[in-house]
Amino acid sequence: MAKIISVANQKGGVGKTTTAINLAAGLAKSGRSALVIDVDPQCNATSGLGVEPAQRHPLLAGRPLVEEVAETSQEGLFVLPGSQSLADADALSASNRQRASTLRQQLHGELGRFDYVLIDCPPSLGQLTRASLGASHELYVPIQCEYFAMEGLSQIIELARHAKAKDNHKLEIGGIVLTMYDPALELANEVVNEVREYFDATVFDSLIPRDVHVSEAPSHGVSVLDYAPRARGSRAYAELVMEVIDRE
Repeated sequence: MAKIISVANQKGGVGKTTTAINLAAGLAKSGRSALVIDVDPQCNATSGLGVEPAQRHPLLAGRPLVEEVAETSQEGLFVLPGSQSLADADALSASNRQRASTLRQQLHGELGRFDYVLIDCPPSLGQLTRASLGASHELYVPIQCEYFAMEGLSQIIELARHAKAKDNHKLEIGGIVLTMYDPALELANEVVNEVREYFDATVFDSLIPRDVHVSEAPSHGVSVLDYAPRARGSRAYAELVMEVIDRE
């Protein structure tokens, strides 16, 4: 059965989609099958994996989801494309508990053949993120090593705790991923220390650095692991993948 992970943070620009893409790519390279489900109307996870957005979101299209899964250029890595339709975004966001129940059934049924399913959530605390949490086993929270990081982190953690209590008793905080780390900045080191002091073992050891190669890779439709395998960002995501595997 697939391990379903929501990658979420209500703040934009924290490396959420980048983490979903590169983590899934690294898991596929390790021999696991990985599926990225794009429920963010921006569809960055879809385009970042070299796939065109769908006219209608597969979760709403009424066809078997296995027929909607798209292959990427990397073996073992797949994507369920997102849709930029505002009507689809509204429909996916409607009726939190009903949507979470339906999404859970779909993921554990038709898409259960994958080892990992990563849901790239929109940058909000809205109903779509709540529904994704209601269908997941774990939540991964990427946060940038910058000012206001703790404030945003506490909000998404509180949402996860609410989802666990109300909709999904199996949901756990799987890990916090520290992104955009610059060791030369005192503030970045202060954020790292503060997050680790407060959340302890929940925080992954791997630090994802600021790296232009990480930013460039999506424009080529591949992960940074393929685009620049020797880059600092690529090595950091490879280390993160090993941590995720070690926690299996």
